[in-house]
Amino acid sequence: MVEQADLFIVGGGMVGAALAAALADTGRRIVVLEQQAPAAFDPASAPDLRVSAISPASRQLLSAIGAWPYIEAMRSAPYRRMLVWENDEQEGTLFDAAELGEAELGHIIENRIVQLACQQALAQHGNVELICPDLLQSLSEQGDHCLVTLGSGRQFAARLVVAADGAQSAARRLAGIGINSHDYPMHAFVATFAIEGGERDITWQQFTADGPQSLLPLPGDYASLVWYHQPARVRELETLSEAALIAAFQREFPTRLPVLRQLVSRGSFALTRRHAQQYYRGRVVLAGDAAHTIHPLAGQGVNLGFQDVQALSALLHEAFRLGQDPAAPVLLQRYQRQRMLPNHAMQRLMDAFCYGFGNSAPTLRLLRNLALKLANRPGRLKQEVVRYALGLSPLARGLRIGLPGK
Repeated sequence: MVEQADLFIVGGGMVGAALAAALADTGRRIVVLEQQAPAAFDPASAPDLRVSAISPASRQLLSAIGAWPYIEAMRSAPYRRMLVWENDEQEGTLFDAAELGEAELGHIIENRIVQLACQQALAQHGNVELICPDLLQSLSEQGDHCLVTLGSGRQFAARLVVAADGAQSAARRLAGIGINSHDYPMHAFVATFAIEGGERDITWQQFTADGPQSLLPLPGDYASLVWYHQPARVRELETLSEAALIAAFQREFPTRLPVLRQLVSRGSFALTRRHAQQYYRGRVVLAGDAAHTIHPLAGQGVNLGFQDVQALSALLHEAFRLGQDPAAPVLLQRYQRQRMLPNHAMQRLMDAFCYGFGNSAPTLRLLRNLALKLANRPGRLKQEVVRYALGLSPLARGLRIGLPGK
């Protein structure tokens, strides 16, 4: 028996679940496929290793789809200031939410909590079905629908399939959409520590020749430290004892590092930039990491994915309202035009930071530090830089797109 669906979303992570919740009020039949259910939230547990910096623009989206109250009921760490420097932290650039009239610059939130909140939001709608666990077996376009076959044997005739299943997207591969990619010459080592002094409201990032060093505040007496370095050094860090790892952080990281009391978790991952050669083919359209991955030094990855959600959901709202085919080429071309250029621009900007600060040429170092000093001056330029980073400017978002009815 082949079941009918107006929209089939492959991937029930942060982006896929958010898209389903954003479109739930259309009343259309929406099916979300996820391979593995996230673990239930335990308020007594330490924060997860994988976190995201959720921008104010992303918070607006999460509020509009009804997910933010669920996040607030769990936990997040707001940050109001961000310090960036290269040589001397006293000569770096401090970004403060007060300069923009905002309450905060963003929130550091565990990926699992965002996913849980989005899934809780979509669970309030009877027209949305979450299939979990199961996996995608095949896709084949057949006239006015795409036949989706799952590992369990269930089949769906979907008018539009959204590939939101991550960087290694099976849906993208089955749709025959190619990608351009390259590996960065550094890996990321991430560690969560229990700290002394309680939760902070500031993030900092120091640029070094080997890669950035970052501290992210976490809820309670915890912090996340990210160390970008050569792959061999990262492998060495993975083998250190807890005491030796703490000593390494205290030796190499800035003096403002909080006192590290206990290692909670650690991990590492390679860094690859990917960008799909096109954002749709036939009745399959890409969103989030399935369409693009970016260097994580500025925490823009999931925020770009949520901007994809905002753009695609607005277009599909209009298509459903007018009774149009949600996979009409003219509609998917509009989505690609709206999102491909801003995503690619952000990728290039992160590359400029990654490679530009990794070059130790004296003249370039002088120019970098001069740029940071100039960026630290109060005024319109600094405000626009921050608004771009937070996804609040038209340039960052491509277009100011809202959710109809929200």
